[in-house]
Amino acid sequence: MGSLMHGHDWAATPLGPMEGWPQDLRATVRLMLRSRQAMFIGWGADVTFLYNDAYLDILGPRHPQALGRPMREVWPDAWPQVGDLVRRVYDGEPLLQEDLRVPLVRDGAAEDCYFTFSYTPIADESGRTGGFLCIVAETTSAVERVRAEEEVRRVNERLRAEGERLRALFRQAPGFMYVWRGPDLVFEMANDAYFDLIGRRDIIGKPAREALPEIVGQGFFELADQVYATGEPFVGEGMPARIARRPGAPLEERFVTFVFQPIRDDQGQVMGLFVQGSDVTGMKRTEEALRESQQRLHIAQDAGGIGTFELRADGMLAVSPEFCRLWGIGERPLVRLEELVALIHPDDRANLNTLRPGQVPTDGLGYVEYRINRPDSGAERWIARRAQAITGGRDGEGARILGACYDITDRKCAEDALRALNATLEQRVAERTADRDRMWRLSTDIMLVARFDGTMTAVNPAWTTLLGWDEAELQNADFLKFIHPDDRAMTVAEVSRLQMGLTTLRFENRYRHKDGSYRWISWTAVPDDRFIHAVGRDVTARKDSEAALRRAEDQLRQAQKMEAIGQLTGGVAHDFNNLLQALSSCLTMIGRRSAEPKLVPLLEAGMQAVDRGAKLVQQLMGFARRDSLRPEPIDVRDRVLGMAGLLERALRADIRLETRFAPGLRPIEADPTQFELALINMAVNARDAMPEGGTLSIEAENLTLHPGDASGLEGQFLRLTVADTGTGMAPEVAAKAFDPFFTTKEVGKGSGLGLAQVYGLARQAGGTVWIESRPGEGTRIVLLLRATAGVPRAPAVSADVSADAAGPFITGARVLMVEDDPVVASSVAAALEESGWTVLRAGSADEALPLLAGDERIDLLFSDVVMPGRLSGIDLSREAAILRPGLPVVLTTGYSEDVARTEGIAVLSKPYRIDTLLQALHKALAKVRG
Repeated sequence: MGSLMHGHDWAATPLGPMEGWPQDLRATVRLMLRSRQAMFIGWGADVTFLYNDAYLDILGPRHPQALGRPMREVWPDAWPQVGDLVRRVYDGEPLLQEDLRVPLVRDGAAEDCYFTFSYTPIADESGRTGGFLCIVAETTSAVERVRAEEEVRRVNERLRAEGERLRALFRQAPGFMYVWRGPDLVFEMANDAYFDLIGRRDIIGKPAREALPEIVGQGFFELADQVYATGEPFVGEGMPARIARRPGAPLEERFVTFVFQPIRDDQGQVMGLFVQGSDVTGMKRTEEALRESQQRLHIAQDAGGIGTFELRADGMLAVSPEFCRLWGIGERPLVRLEELVALIHPDDRANLNTLRPGQVPTDGLGYVEYRINRPDSGAERWIARRAQAITGGRDGEGARILGACYDITDRKCAEDALRALNATLEQRVAERTADRDRMWRLSTDIMLVARFDGTMTAVNPAWTTLLGWDEAELQNADFLKFIHPDDRAMTVAEVSRLQMGLTTLRFENRYRHKDGSYRWISWTAVPDDRFIHAVGRDVTARKDSEAALRRAEDQLRQAQKMEAIGQLTGGVAHDFNNLLQALSSCLTMIGRRSAEPKLVPLLEAGMQAVDRGAKLVQQLMGFARRDSLRPEPIDVRDRVLGMAGLLERALRADIRLETRFAPGLRPIEADPTQFELALINMAVNARDAMPEGGTLSIEAENLTLHPGDASGLEGQFLRLTVADTGTGMAPEVAAKAFDPFFTTKEVGKGSGLGLAQVYGLARQAGGTVWIESRPGEGTRIVLLLRATAGVPRAPAVSADVSADAAGPFITGARVLMVEDDPVVASSVAAALEESGWTVLRAGSADEALPLLAGDERIDLLFSDVVMPGRLSGIDLSREAAILRPGLPVVLTTGYSEDVARTEGIAVLSKPYRIDTLLQALHKALAKVRG
């Protein structure tokens, strides 16, 4: 380009000879020509175009004619895009335009190209902008790549959406579907219709014979095995199956139509079965009902004197026995048409177009009346006939006529008598009008006549009974003003449908009562040319029942969630107890073996932390219903009143405590400690919810729940309600309030286990619990606790093992310690041996049994309850009683529910202190030796 630039006749351009160019322009041109980046220069009022070698790829066939020409002539197709940019640069504004779309003509074809332009103004010798330098980079490929990537992303999203849609279609398909994998027919997936059929059982991942044991022996699994082995599909039509539709329910016979379709891998081997089908029980029963109905129809035809016939193209009639009796001819299945034509009154034959043999008409049929002369008695009888033509007959036959006829002689006589009574027509019309008016006035459903603009022109008295409005208040009023605001739009849409001539069936909306409340009304409406005629029935009670059912379903889902969390929590708490026990034992041993005074405060702090952890685990166990509970009959009234002082100390002085108990309260069965802890937890939560004071009320009353109650419970219960006048809860907070570790309190002011423990207590007591609360309206916690026939015992002073520690500890005894946790076992064994005991160790009950059955001396058995293996600690204590009668036993646990059923065996709750353990062992051994 340098040589082309120097050889160009610049004198013929507005720039003039190169020697006269401004210094800045010449410097910029030299810079441009040396650069490998595409650049061009526009100079002067005509924007004379200069460019370098790198710009030639962009310029294309416009080179070399573009050199020295005005830019608008070089790029006429792009000038509309860049002309404004050029003007702004000449105003002295440097510009950067990235990925700018510029329509260009390349190789004779128009295309959209993308460029990044950097415009830099160049000053002339007067200091004004004389032109500009533009650095150009074409980004068409990059832009197209980004767009291609975006298109790929959109396609992937559509594929994912399609996959989700297919999964949703599988799940929501009206017929049942499921997939079996492997020769054991393991359920891999199933849709909602199949879960509805089998009672929502947990089947996924289970072999079919295990998941549906009642189907074994009914032939279905044998057919599936055959399809799996042969690879040949099987279709079953209306096969009976006896199945339990819900847990514990008796077997119910259902009929299913289905297909077993093999699923093959890439090598063509059968790897599973796809099963699709439908529950056709309703259809089967409908078919049975149809057969019974047809039988009843034949009986009814005979009883009602209705004869049926089929007129065929060959001039023969297939007739029923009752037809023959009506016509007075001999009973036979086929009759020639000519024989019947002869019996029809000559004056009536013109009314019938079916009397010519070989000609079966397809129109002009329907209802016809005519007279016949019965050949058996000579009597004249009136016959009514209804018929319908059927074209495209069976087995290639032509058209035929099916019909029925019956004797209307008595009706004809009645019609003659009726014509004689026409003089009294006006009186009868008046009576019928009075009947309609009586229905209008006496109906319990509301009736309405209104224009299409909503103006009510007539209402019946039921409006006053149901909604409290007088007729005068409703006359000429707009019914939309009485409709709930949320229902007006759909009501207007329904009125539009009526205006189009459509009928309304079971349209529901809410109407305002005169007292301000709303009632749900179900409407049936029909339009005429000017008015809407509608009848509405109050369905508020049904709507309330549906809402109650939805609430019950929500409670069930919450209970299932809490059950799952409880199982997880119980397992975590069990392991945590063992950690605390090991830590407590190690701290005790450190304290015994070190005389360093500075360690004493640290050891005490560590033991306090262990105690706090133990309390935390106890709350976790209460929620998980895995605590070592000893439920007993409790008098709730006496228990609450006995705690009044403790509750008042837990509250502040500005909070008043109120108690209300219904007479004759039934006792409940629960662990007394857990009951008191739950009451304290609820009181503390109520105190924190009333920062400015208020009232805490505790109420109790008897309650009987009948089968089908929304709570899912039935029987005798005690309802305990703890209510406060505090800040209340938002719905999203109340939904999580029973979750472990969920708290709205500041860090360090709550563990989030208080209400979780309350939930655990309610479930342990055979009941449930829920929260009623709104922000600013306080909170009510309602517990349903199952009543018991047991008699509460008088409160007794509890005896702690430490209270019976009189006398010196027994030393030198041999104890068999059974503990599966190696850290706990080693630390506790070391403590016992240091205290003078000889310790035999076993990691499970299965390992301990041979020691008990042997001859080695054992003075006492000390065992954990929950251990791996086939036997628990409780089972081991029973075996010990058989193998070594009189052997003292001490159990320890922090988890098992079974401990509550032990009798006469000392139980230590984990974590325990070593001193407490020594006292318990001493007491058990001393009792036997004494």
